[in-house]
Amino acid sequence: MSAPGCDTPPSIGTTEGLAALIRQHGLEAEIVEPGVPMPTVDTAAAAIGVQPQQIFKSLLFQSPAERCVLVVACGNARVDTSRVSEVTGIHGLRLAKPDVVLARTGYPAGGTPPIGQREALPVVVDTRVVAQEWGFGGGGRPEWLLKIRSADIVRLTRALIADVTEQ
Repeated sequence: MSAPGCDTPPSIGTTEGLAALIRQHGLEAEIVEPGVPMPTVDTAAAAIGVQPQQIFKSLLFQSPAERCVLVVACGNARVDTSRVSEVTGIHGLRLAKPDVVLARTGYPAGGTPPIGQREALPVVVDTRVVAQEWGFGGGGRPEWLLKIRSADIVRLTRALIADVTEQ
């Protein structure tokens, strides 16, 4: 984080930048550190005492032409890449490799927050996320979560809202 009085803001795509973004926009959001490993949606939900659908996972997909899109979906829902392609016009999408996730978002896979990416990426938020007022997304590190309003995700990322998960 920048020292007080410095003109250089914290980098977007870092945990310091994420915390600064929360403050800058006056969000009622917080970075939560449960203190236990959370390698899955179910373990993350159990660690903080919520239902799995209240965990907002941020998944980066990449096309063969190296175009990326960030999809925010609930819990254990599976993203339907053909639906993502329909709404974005980006075809041939596959889950991005961890090194691509880090390079494009600034965050590691498994800790990618739904806001504050290093690059301006197209973002699609699934309708099931928007149906919930609050949820917990990646907090910038695999062991952290970000408690955030779904409306703030949509507003800050200028996301498309679409039904992009399988039933």
